[in-house]
Amino acid sequence: MYKKNAWKKYSDKKVVMDFSEGYKDFLSYSKTERLAVKKSVELLEKAGFKSIDSFDKLSQGDKVYVLNKHKNVAAFIIGKKPITDGMRILGAHIDSPRMDLKDNPFYESKEFAFLNTHYYGGIKKYQWVTIPLALHGVVCKKDGTTVDVNIGEDENDPVFGITDLLIHLSRNQLEKTADKVIDGEKLDLTFGNIPLDNDSKQPVKDNVLKIIKDKYDLEEEDFLSAEIEVVPAGKTRDYGIDRSMIAGYGHDDRCCAYSSLVAILDTKNPEYTSCCVLVDKEEIGSVGATGAQSLFFENTVAKLLTLTGEGHPLYNARIALENSKMLSSDVSAAYDPLYPEVNDPDNCAYFARGLVINKYTGARGKSGSNDAMPEFYAFVRKTLDDANVNWQSSELGKVDQGGGGTIAYILGNYNMNVIDAGIPVLSMHAPMEIISKVDLYEAYLGYKAFLKA
Repeated sequence: MYKKNAWKKYSDKKVVMDFSEGYKDFLSYSKTERLAVKKSVELLEKAGFKSIDSFDKLSQGDKVYVLNKHKNVAAFIIGKKPITDGMRILGAHIDSPRMDLKDNPFYESKEFAFLNTHYYGGIKKYQWVTIPLALHGVVCKKDGTTVDVNIGEDENDPVFGITDLLIHLSRNQLEKTADKVIDGEKLDLTFGNIPLDNDSKQPVKDNVLKIIKDKYDLEEEDFLSAEIEVVPAGKTRDYGIDRSMIAGYGHDDRCCAYSSLVAILDTKNPEYTSCCVLVDKEEIGSVGATGAQSLFFENTVAKLLTLTGEGHPLYNARIALENSKMLSSDVSAAYDPLYPEVNDPDNCAYFARGLVINKYTGARGKSGSNDAMPEFYAFVRKTLDDANVNWQSSELGKVDQGGGGTIAYILGNYNMNVIDAGIPVLSMHAPMEIISKVDLYEAYLGYKAFLKA
C-alpha cells in the first residue's frame, strides 16, 4: 500500500533542501519550550499574525495568536464559516526529553563542583553521559526580574557533561542491565574544579557561585525559582553523505511543530478557521497549566468566540471543538534495519515515504490511545491523496513490544475527530535524533492541505 519513495517526486530537490534549512535554524535555536514559543511568535508576527490583545473584534481573514505562560502558543486564521462549524486544528508538542536542575542543584564533592539534576520524560540514561551539554532557561528573582541563562551554545562558551567509568574499571558496571548502568542520581553535571581562596569547606562550589554572581547577579537561593534545562550542546546538522537527513536534539516533537506552524503561515483564505496549537508537558503526560490537559485551549476558543460575537462563548466553545477536525501532529518511530525485530514490517513507518498516519497509538491493548474513527481516516486519506502528498500508515512497534502516547486522546475527549499524523524518527528520545528531509517536507504539504480541507 506504500507509495514510492518520496524523493522520486522531486527531479529538483532544492525545494526540499531549502525547506529543511529553515527547520534546522528553528531546531538549533529552540532547545526549550520557551525558546520554541519565542521563535514561533517571531515567525508568526513576520507573517502578519497579531496578539489577541490587539483585537477588539475578529473578522474573516484575521490572523491572531495567543500565548500561555511562555510555553504555549495557539495561532488562528479566522475562516469564512463560523467557528462553531468547527476548525481545522494542527496540534503538536514542543517539550522534549532532557534533564532539569533540581531546586538546590549546587554541591561539591572531592574538589569538584556539580549540578544535581532530575531527568524529564522517557530517556535511556546511559545515552546522556560523556556528551557536551548546555544550560538553557530562566531564573526568576524575588524582585520580579527574570534572568535568561544560555551557556554552552556559543563556540566560546564552556560546555558541561556527565562522566562515566573507563572501560578498565567497568567490570561490575557492565554486568548491570542497561536501565541500571547509569543511576538517575548520578546524572549530575561536572560544573567546576577551581577553588576559591577562602576557608570554606566547599571552596569550588563557592567559586562557581561567585562566577554566577558576577555574570548574572544571582544568588544560590534564586535557583529555587528557576527553570534550567540541560540539553545537548551544538547545532542541528545534515546527516548522511547525501545530506538527505537531519540530525539534532528535539525532533520529537519540534519537527511536527515547525511543519505545522509553517503550514498555517502559508495558508490563505481558509473555509474553516485554521489553527496551530503548540503545547508543553506531553513527555510527562500532558499535565499542568501548559499541558494539553489544561483549559488553556478551550478558554482560547471562548475568547475567539467572544471577539467574533458567536453567542455564548463557553457553550459555543464546546460546540466548536466538537465540530472540529484535528491532526495530532506527533512523530512516529521509524523502521530501523538494525533492529527489525521490534516492528511488524507491514505496519510500521519507513524513512522517505512521507507523512505517517497512526490510527491509534497506546500500549499493547491500545491502552491510552485515541483510536480514530474510520470515517475521519477516510476524510484524511482523500485530503492527502487529492493534494498528492506521500503518506503511510503505521503502528508503534509490535503489539506486545510497548507503544506510546500523544495528545490525540485529550482533544478526543471533546468528541472531536482526531488522528495522529507525523514524521518518522530514528533514535527517538536520544540526545541526537534523525529525520528525513523529504518526510519533513511531505508533512508540511499534508498539514497545509488539511487546513484547507
